[in-house]
Amino acid sequence: MSKFRFQDLKIWQSAMEITDELFDIADSLERKKLFRFAEQLRGSAMSMSNNIAEVQVPHKEEFIQFLNMARRSTFESANILIILQRRDLIKI
Repeated sequence: MSKFRFQDLKIWQSAMEITDELFDIADSLERKKLFRFAEQLRGSAMSMSNNIAEVQVPHKEEFIQFLNMARRSTFESANILIILQRRDLIKI
């Protein structure tokens, strides 16, 4: 499989590491039958790296827009983790 340009971006690589961790948490949530939390966490995790991958656009304004979407997904993931921690459903 050929390599895409975004795979060289450090920010994308970091997002993928975070995504792996969030998927592991989602897997543990499913074992507790917390399917909605798991689904929401996976979605926000994928959105981070997906939006970074989409920044391969020629215009600076679009680049900033996609990075802002990735940042919002990061905040969404963080909020989900805070809720889960407050409910003693996960330990961070």
